[in-house]
Amino acid sequence: MRPGTDEAFALVLPAADTAAMQVFLDRFAATLAADVHVVLVLDRAGWHVTKRLRAPPNLTLVPLPPYSPELNPVERVWLFLRERFLSHRVFADLRAIVNGCCDAWRRICAEPGRLASLTNYPYLRKVRT
Repeated sequence: MRPGTDEAFALVLPAADTAAMQVFLDRFAATLAADVHVVLVLDRAGWHVTKRLRAPPNLTLVPLPPYSPELNPVERVWLFLRERFLSHRVFADLRAIVNGCCDAWRRICAEPGRLASLTNYPYLRKVRT
């Protein structure tokens, strides 16, 4: 997502590992215009910082300092999704979990200004173009 805007890209994948992260990076990079380069801020989850991960040439991965979730705009998005759409539910199987996550993402994106308000961090406004 582009902090402070409603522009976002997401994939709901059945795993959180290096292979899934590579799929995400490759698909996200493919959506960018030829003259666009994106700096992607990431926490230090193992699948974000592994040397096996290959950033496409139009992406630069910037890890946040350890133990700093307050600097990561996506943390507030995940919190909102969990609180509003995903908590206190029992899912029948993996397919139901994936469908529930997709539904939650569609619902948050359907609220104009919601992603912008959740990700509008002051330090990011200084570097955003």
